[in-house]
Amino acid sequence: MSPITIAGLKEMAGEVPVVAAVLAQLQSRTVRMTKGGKPYFDLVFADATGVMPLKIWSDTPMHGAAEQLAGGAMLRLEAEWTQNTYGLNAAHLEWFALDDEAIANFLAGDPVTREKQEKDYRDIVGFCGSIRDPRLHALCERFLAQMGERFRRTAAARRNHHARRGGLVEHVAQMMRGADMISGIYQELNRDLMLAGVLFHDCGKLWENSYPEDGFGQIHSIHGEMLGHIPLGIELVNRLWRDLLDGSQSEGADWGALKPTTEETRLHLLHLIGSHHGQYEFGSPVLPRTPEAYALHYIDNLDAKMEMLRDAYAQGNEVAPGIYERVFPLAANLVRPLAAVVLPEMVSEESEEEGDDGAEVIHQRA
Repeated sequence: MSPITIAGLKEMAGEVPVVAAVLAQLQSRTVRMTKGGKPYFDLVFADATGVMPLKIWSDTPMHGAAEQLAGGAMLRLEAEWTQNTYGLNAAHLEWFALDDEAIANFLAGDPVTREKQEKDYRDIVGFCGSIRDPRLHALCERFLAQMGERFRRTAAARRNHHARRGGLVEHVAQMMRGADMISGIYQELNRDLMLAGVLFHDCGKLWENSYPEDGFGQIHSIHGEMLGHIPLGIELVNRLWRDLLDGSQSEGADWGALKPTTEETRLHLLHLIGSHHGQYEFGSPVLPRTPEAYALHYIDNLDAKMEMLRDAYAQGNEVAPGIYERVFPLAANLVRPLAAVVLPEMVSEESEEEGDDGAEVIHQRA
């Protein structure tokens, strides 16, 4: 059977078993104990589209094989898959090590995700290129030139939303599209500052949620664990800014005459990084205090929530017609969205284009 992605498996699997193969890399393996005192393995697998936790119980045939798995092992997993509130379950599970050719293809990522992320990155470059403030423009260009490759393989989170290799690029690109449109609606917003703030708001995640060049398991760094992405992002922007000022002097850039001042501009950008979680209890060291800070916080939250909703509809089981079970971290059961209206003339036009026999009847009803 042809393998599918983890995201594809989550969309397919439900209460009825689905026979499928998945290519994935072992991200972590933890030994846990049941309430009855029996050990089991909590495995986490990953590919370019997401992560997949899997429990291997001590009384199953694969428990011994799980104990022998090397860290970062790349496997083909075959099973009868089901999915419930607690995640995926695999009956009759078997796995096989990938050969060198299969590993190379696997690391390249699935074509759909790769194409989307390449377009998203091009859009980010385009938005950064449209920034008129020469200081913010130069800062964004310096970041992409120095950190672009690491940025492109970083996730937006460890779980919940865009938690995959390249997920941060997807998140930032969509936020930039939103920031660009909202800046045209609310004239008090500084578009240049908004776009730069979106690019840098999660830049500390390059140390908190990044991936190695040859794998799909997120790296745990001491800096990410001890500082977190907001202080790291502020530190990175300050370092780039200092380098930029030194370079501007040697290149003769006349930034001293610009208004607002270079120091004011730097401070407002740092404020966007520090306040983007919106509340102290969510990790922001400071609350939003400018229009751009409020707008960026809500754009960030909106894009994260929309991604969670897409995942929840794809993975959640229906508990009643049109009602889906709650998927963490969303607060409640979901209801099937309302479809866009289909007007009679729209149906008529489609029928005319198809040239079917029902076109005349539809015109009469309209």
